[in-house]
Amino acid sequence: MDARRTVATAVTARAGRIVFVGDDRGARAAASAEVIDLHGACVLPGLVDAHLHFAWFARSLEEVDGGARTRGEAVERVRARAAGTPAGAWIGGSGWDHNVWDRLPSRQDLDAAAPRNPAALKAKSGHALWVNSLALKAAGIRKGTADPAGGVIARDARGCPTGILYENAMELVRAVIPEQSAGAIAASMHAAQERALAAGLTGFHDFDGVPAFRALQLMRERGALDVRVVKGIPREALGEAVALGLRSGFGDDLLAVGQVKLFADGALGPRTAWMLEPYEGSTGTGIPTLTPEDLRADIGRARAAGLSCAVHAIGDAAVRAVLDAFAAVRGSAAGGAAGPGEAAAHLRLPDRIEHVQLISPADLSRLFGLGVVASMQPIHATSDMDIADRHWGARAATAYAWRSILESGADLAFGSDCPVETISPLAGIHAAVTRRRADGSPGPDGWRPEQRLTVEQAVRAYTLGAARAAGRGRDAGTIEPGRLADLTVLEADPFAVNPHEIRDVPVRATIVGGRLRWGR
Repeated sequence: MDARRTVATAVTARAGRIVFVGDDRGARAAASAEVIDLHGACVLPGLVDAHLHFAWFARSLEEVDGGARTRGEAVERVRARAAGTPAGAWIGGSGWDHNVWDRLPSRQDLDAAAPRNPAALKAKSGHALWVNSLALKAAGIRKGTADPAGGVIARDARGCPTGILYENAMELVRAVIPEQSAGAIAASMHAAQERALAAGLTGFHDFDGVPAFRALQLMRERGALDVRVVKGIPREALGEAVALGLRSGFGDDLLAVGQVKLFADGALGPRTAWMLEPYEGSTGTGIPTLTPEDLRADIGRARAAGLSCAVHAIGDAAVRAVLDAFAAVRGSAAGGAAGPGEAAAHLRLPDRIEHVQLISPADLSRLFGLGVVASMQPIHATSDMDIADRHWGARAATAYAWRSILESGADLAFGSDCPVETISPLAGIHAAVTRRRADGSPGPDGWRPEQRLTVEQAVRAYTLGAARAAGRGRDAGTIEPGRLADLTVLEADPFAVNPHEIRDVPVRATIVGGRLRWGR
């Protein structure tokens, strides 16, 4: 695949880069090393996940899986883990979703399961934390504790904490959980890396914290990093990054500095995504986790230091606030109104908005006008369609608007938000093309079918789109001479199979820099 949509039968790589694309005879003449006969398998440019949380994913493979069908089942999983955990040691987990349970869980649920251990389980959305009384005590959270800015401590009728913490309130507990060493995180990442390669990923853009960056550097130094990683900088490290002179794009082909990650709001599931109008049946409009003034200040500070920004924004109010902030900062830097030609000329990486799950039609053209990449996760649409209809009502008609965003001229990059959703890019491509779940629901045409993409558009968002979002649009994302020899080999051609079968196409091999990293 290249800009001309060329289909070839052979590719040759040398020193980590593609040197020939064409027919078998030409490839054999150009080859000076091993020849691998794929027997007609489909070779795509390396698939790249433009948004995941790698350390969280690695940890989720070891901690309690809260993604149970019932609240009681999740509690029993915690009880089983507590039985083998020393008293006083923390119990962690993630994946719970109260939208499929009878009610929100409580600290009392966890108190009964883990009476000797502080316990903290992150919601599937990543925007709520379920903790027990010991965890609340360790964090100093009690009846009179005030909500932090951009966060909420859920309380019962008496004003006592229920054990559910939203957005920035989660940090009160996270701050007292013992931090893993870089070595321990790196060790847990090995299994996660194998999962990524087995899914056909040649790289990803990671948005976990500073400890994850240390672990990835350790893997890089040890020669144990087999995928390409663009590592985002968390907001809490912005000051250090500026002081050290880090810039987006610094690093090498295997591990590079990405954008500064900021949060403008919460998530759809817990109704903390920031909305222009209230949620259906409610007066609430979600939680802006940063004020517009703070957004502008952070983006401006980053930009002045050569750091691009990737801002989490799910609700339409959050998306608008982020676009306003980008426009204000660029206009200030340019001494006037900013247009696409000004778009961060001194920045190596583009600015991005992460998720863009609901955007006002009035704001669609602004993405392209500001040169902002829409970084989206197609499987969110199929996972959350029922919740979107319930909480957003008629507004859901413009939710997960991939086609509209592409037609506006903006760049689109796809990812998974793993471990919020499966790491499989093929599952994401399936969701983008069909807007149906694995079981076929909601029907043959999918949910809000007017926003479906073609297979080519979806694959492009996982390849060239992801490359552009990382500032590598001229170096990766297509199979062309001179580009990185990153290839995903599939047993069947996703352009030829029934679209509803795409998610089940097996991965045969994953090649990074011309080297077979997974498969046969």
